[in-house]
Amino acid sequence: MAALLPRAKDFGLALPAPPTRPQRPSASTAFRGSFGLRCFALPAVASFLTSLRSQSRRRFSAPRRAVNTDAEYKIDLEGLVSLCKRRGFVFPSGEIYGGYNGFFDYGPLGAELKNNLKRMWWRKMVHCRDDVIGLDSSIVTTPSVHQASGHVDNFSDPMVDCTESKKRFRADQLMWAKVELEDGTSAGYVSMVEDGNVEVALKKAAKKLIKQKKIEGGFKELEIKDMTDATEEEVKLIPSPATGLPGSLTGARAFNLMFETYVGPYSDGASKSYLRPETAQGIFVNFKTVTYVMRQKIPFGIAQIGKAFRNEITPRQFLFRSREFEQMEIEYFIDPEADFKAIQEEWIMEMWNFLKAVGLKESLLDREVHEGEKLAHYARACTDIVFTYPFGTQELLGVAARGEYDLQQHAQASGESLEYQVPGQKRKFVPHVIEPSCGVDRLFLALLCSAYDEDEIDGEKRSLLRFHPCVAPITCAIFPLLKNKPPLVEKAKGLAAMLRSSGFNVLYDEAGTIGKRYRRMDEVGTPFCCTIDFDTLEDDTVTIRRRDDPLKVERKKREDIGAFLMKECQLPEQ
Repeated sequence: MAALLPRAKDFGLALPAPPTRPQRPSASTAFRGSFGLRCFALPAVASFLTSLRSQSRRRFSAPRRAVNTDAEYKIDLEGLVSLCKRRGFVFPSGEIYGGYNGFFDYGPLGAELKNNLKRMWWRKMVHCRDDVIGLDSSIVTTPSVHQASGHVDNFSDPMVDCTESKKRFRADQLMWAKVELEDGTSAGYVSMVEDGNVEVALKKAAKKLIKQKKIEGGFKELEIKDMTDATEEEVKLIPSPATGLPGSLTGARAFNLMFETYVGPYSDGASKSYLRPETAQGIFVNFKTVTYVMRQKIPFGIAQIGKAFRNEITPRQFLFRSREFEQMEIEYFIDPEADFKAIQEEWIMEMWNFLKAVGLKESLLDREVHEGEKLAHYARACTDIVFTYPFGTQELLGVAARGEYDLQQHAQASGESLEYQVPGQKRKFVPHVIEPSCGVDRLFLALLCSAYDEDEIDGEKRSLLRFHPCVAPITCAIFPLLKNKPPLVEKAKGLAAMLRSSGFNVLYDEAGTIGKRYRRMDEVGTPFCCTIDFDTLEDDTVTIRRRDDPLKVERKKREDIGAFLMKECQLPEQ
């Protein structure tokens, strides 16, 4: 039985790190990855590391993201992981073989919740608008697409190896500092994998180091750096976070994040392709065709929900940073002369309101504006909507003004004009783009964090998930009061069948007392429970119990339950 209990390491739990944009090439050491794919790390490039060092210095001149002290969670990440596994939301992939780091399987309830989130996003962003249409592009496409977009040459992260423990670290997330005494002599070095309290943790490690060496007196203010800023001599002196001992870390080198695969019967350069690292490029290369066949006029958007793959060096924080994930993106094409800042702000508010509507707590949301050198080379502006998770405040969704960069790159590489002809005019232009992009898995995790609650009813404590009915995995549970009374069972199963035929995901349950059945449904976030009792046999009404107001019950006609649920499951207007 103990082997069946979820463990933090099953899900790759670790300390958080804010996402950074990759910069430059990688190539040539091959190893086997998932799906039988060959994954390659490209050789280090001096300019790549120089760029990372300058970024590192800029990054530490400002405060780093930390845990929001105003956010009071009743559960930590490990508890959330346990709940997910125990109640069928998320499992480690290939668990019977020990799991596979960075990959997860969504269980029965997780699949329902995730699909409901995607369905609500599609309804709000596509079906409820006249200016957005949908697309579903392929995961594998011609490698020319990734070459033109810059992913083949530039989609890399810096990596450091520990030769002793065989562990790998993101170089820009492995923090270190020299412990210099007041008299100017060195007591050694301290290091750690980045979290929200780097300075506090390294100061604590420095005090411990001085105590171990039995040194009297204090030390100077620590100058915190990451491994991309370490010299060759310093690398030899910095202890590995895995062993606590110096001498086992390698210098930083570039590592390409794309999964490579081969198309066709031969494994050679001519048949090499990639699993897409983002869904956006499929939209850009289809821009001209979609514009023509759907007779679209600018401004308009193309939306897509789909899988993407990144060979993360250190996947961690459960679903937050994984190697296989899903994105919901819109590329909104605008006139170059339009006020892009105003349009970007409209999309920021559209996304903000959507997050609130599906159930995220607004107190856990915030904005982070990228300015100056923090912007990607192709972006004119970018604002992230960040969320305070139990492990820190991290990016949940981004709205970027990408300019014309992507369309120009593909036009230049393909030789195909991607200009837009203004109807009735001689004017042509390459559209600029506003890109709202959200990770489905990160939103899934944020929703679990927002929904988890604990309360007390009649002196009894309960844990529950307060999902909005529009996204809840189970919309309604149907109970016969007694399972040994055939008339009650027949009525209950009839109601369940009627609601299923209307498109609702309902659960029929007759095991245990009514109280225990209610508690089971509370824990998985079911908003409504209908009980078939002896009054139902008399007047065909059923008892409706609401998860969020369990002491208040109401009765409705069986035939009216479908209309009641339909009204309750509407996405709230913001």
